[in-house]
Amino acid sequence: MGIFTNGKCTSAASLVGKIAIITGANTGIGYETTKDFLKRGARVVMANRNLELSEKAAEKLRAEVPNSQIRVVRLNLASLKSVKQCAQEILQTEPEIHLLINNAGVMMCPYTKTEDDLEMQFQTNHLGHFLFTLLLLPRIKESAPARIINLSSTAHLFGKVNFDDLQSAKSYSPTKAYGQSKLCNILFTLELIERLKGSRVVTYAVHPGVVSTELGRHLEGGQSWLLNKLDWAKKTPLEGAQTTLHCALDRNLATQNGIYYSDCTQGMMSCRARSERDAQNLWKVSEDLVKQYL
Repeated sequence: MGIFTNGKCTSAASLVGKIAIITGANTGIGYETTKDFLKRGARVVMANRNLELSEKAAEKLRAEVPNSQIRVVRLNLASLKSVKQCAQEILQTEPEIHLLINNAGVMMCPYTKTEDDLEMQFQTNHLGHFLFTLLLLPRIKESAPARIINLSSTAHLFGKVNFDDLQSAKSYSPTKAYGQSKLCNILFTLELIERLKGSRVVTYAVHPGVVSTELGRHLEGGQSWLLNKLDWAKKTPLEGAQTTLHCALDRNLATQNGIYYSDCTQGMMSCRARSERDAQNLWKVSEDLVKQYL
């Protein structure tokens, strides 16, 4: 158990009759979020890249939560084609969407290009979820009241959106690219709030904390050593899921109340994360990058 565990979701909300979509739901925070929703009676669609691991996770969840309504679909956020196909499959089979949890992500990986010729962290952490959300948004609005939760990180504090080199083609730092992608999560949320006004759909960005998950598998050298030394201070995945659950379920957040949450309370945002101009510019750039799939 970590020491940074103050936040805890206290909502007793029922999700009977509700449908939730969760990306990266087969492990870590996503798995714990899925399990909580299932216990509350929700039907959950697990959208994950690896179908084999996802089916194993679904079987485990069915054993832990009897009579669970779980469905597994394939979603590779590093492929815009896959994002489009996944969204189409969900729209063809799910009549409503009440909760969208954009949870999946990668952290500080080596420089890699996706099949769309985009930088891996930018696409996986931001652009894939941007497209996924836009494709599902009409159904989410029809299902209102509804909520969209985007997992960000305190790493956004050192992030800067480099609009002149968004794909890190000129210079790449795993840490800077990760910080940029997490800042993008908040800026996306900021602009989405504006576009959702009057729709009864609310959206929040959350920082789960330093959590013991597979996310840090790409860390090397001193970063890996430091993270291992901090094992005693990390949250468990269940503890890390609390802020996601709070923003998804708390009745006081059914109307827009803040943007960014950490430990189940409003968190500290950087000045860059509050930039309406950057949020608007990022939306325009992102929309242009995915336009053939919209």
